[in-house]
Amino acid sequence: MFEVTQVGSWPRSRELLGKLRDRQKGRITREEFERFADGEVARCVVAQVEAGVDVVVDGEIRRDNFYSFVTEKLEGTRLMSLAEMLETVEDKASFEEMLATLDVPASAIKNPTCIGRLERREPIAGEELAFVRTLTDKPVKVTLPGPYLLTRAMWVGAFSGAGYGSKMEMGEDVVRILREELHELAEAGCDFVQFDEPVLTEIVFSEEHDRRTFM
Repeated sequence: MFEVTQVGSWPRSRELLGKLRDRQKGRITREEFERFADGEVARCVVAQVEAGVDVVVDGEIRRDNFYSFVTEKLEGTRLMSLAEMLETVEDKASFEEMLATLDVPASAIKNPTCIGRLERREPIAGEELAFVRTLTDKPVKVTLPGPYLLTRAMWVGAFSGAGYGSKMEMGEDVVRILREELHELAEAGCDFVQFDEPVLTEIVFSEEHDRRTFM
């Protein structure tokens, strides 16, 4: 009666996390990481098929987190730690308060920051889709960070002003880029595209609509 799928992300092994750190530090190449990740994605898909899932995902296995991975895909972005951003945020007091509530060091959380005009340098999730479709004939779902999440996270005025006059202007390019990606995924045979917007809960349930958060 109801089709079953998974929210998107899948638990990653210690080995995969180690390879991801090695790649980020330049100890292995992107190609070496991708070869290892292929096996982890295959294991994820097999588990879903065996469980009878109707629409499978790749588990977001290759991504460092569910939205900062776009830095590798987009021109005009740089991955910055929250510690790097401390002196540049608009409301430093609120930012420091937010940092104090985190259960990990601010240097460990990376944010995809806009530092210039945004353009895709490669498909955001096209390769993920292509690989999963070699593993199963089941319908495939691709998950992407939504436009509100990306616009809110990527705009840091001290850096983003180099490419845009306002957050709204940058947001229009974010929407355009995601629209282009959506069309390409559909043309490539993707059955379901899910745009994640967890930060919208703050708009609905919180009075602090403009407070910066990092997912």
